[in-house]
Amino acid sequence: MTSEIPVKEISELLDEVSGKLPRLITSILDTVYSADSGKKMGQAVGNLYKELVDAGIPHEDALKMARDYLTSLQNMTGNITNIGKKG
Repeated sequence: MTSEIPVKEISELLDEVSGKLPRLITSILDTVYSADSGKKMGQAVGNLYKELVDAGIPHEDALKMARDYLTSLQNMTGNITNIGKKG
């Protein structure tokens, strides 16, 4: 049994994706690097630190955890940027 590769359909799909993907990536990057996004990231890190301290975690440990959290957020946004540069 031979199966035909739907070349025309694949071509149409790739044309559609290639037209929409750059706009999608640009939109994501605009969202990630907006002033509002930076404000929310700062609030998230600050809230994490506060919650850790309120839960009895020593200040030094809470600070390290908050820094690690910020680093993971920065790595995630860096990965998104790298994807955008490939597009």
